Amino acid sequence: MGMTVEFEGFRRELTAHCYRMVGSVDEAEDLVQETYLRAWKGVDGFRGEASLRVWLYRIATNVCLTALKGRGRRAVPSGLGAASEDPYGEPVIAEDALWVQPVPDELVMDPASIVADRESLKLALIASLQYLPARQRAVLILREVLAFSAQETAEMLETSVTAVKSMLQRARATLEKVEPAKLAEPTEPDQKRLLDQYIAAFETSDLSILERVLRKDASLEMIGSTTWFAGNDTCLPYLATVLGNPGDWRMTPIHANGQPAVKTYYQGEPFGVALLTFAGNGIKSITVFGDPTLVDRFP
Repeated sequence: MGMTVEFEGFRRELTAHCYRMVGSVDEAEDLVQETYLRAWKGVDGFRGEASLRVWLYRIATNVCLTALKGRGRRAVPSGLGAASEDPYGEPVIAEDALWVQPVPDELVMDPASIVADRESLKLALIASLQYLPARQRAVLILREVLAFSAQETAEMLETSVTAVKSMLQRARATLEKVEPAKLAEPTEPDQKRLLDQYIAAFETSDLSILERVLRKDASLEMIGSTTWFAGNDTCLPYLATVLGNPGDWRMTPIHANGQPAVKTYYQGEPFGVALLTFAGNGIKSITVFGDPTLVDRFP
């Protein structure tokens, strides 16, 4: 009973770790279950040379590495090609692509360290991590997100400290090329105002509100499609085609990936989840996950 309680105390952070590794909340939960199964089977061999936390992270990391073998990276549309210049064309559906998934804050964030967790779970970072080879990804997460020592990381991955340092340098160099520049976020009250206006725009079918709150360099991505838009010249005309009539859309504020978000209903039916990134005094990006099954995942 005691070990069960101790294991459960690590579930949230292990789910966050597996999510950073694989980019899918569904798979992350399965991998944590596999981690606990292996831990239970090997508990007699746990002699306490390392802490229980280090031991569980070693198992979880290697479970993730096994799952990632031979697999392509999860992506968002902007990672698969150039932005579309035609806001009136049909989105190009990519049924076989592996997509990054959003994650509910409550599933992966410890209320005591939510500020620290938030940055390491932002959707843009999760998408950027997927560019890294699996072992480099593991090293970067273990060293820079979780602050394990080089020695602990080397032992988890059954390699040398020198190899860990080399992988970390290569991972950092890759991230510098693919991770988007960070812009100053507005204050919490301003974020709430922007979120409220975004919701009002859809629920009242008022494009003028979106014209006020979207930055000129805003981007719009629709997971499931390789089509995405960069800049208001294409974002706004596309949004005009989907606003519909007043009352068609209903939205409920949520938090996902440490970001403001909404779960959405269209004409009374679940539609999906949209994550918003704010910068300066406006909305910098909208990422839409048009998957009705996601709605029930978010409280």
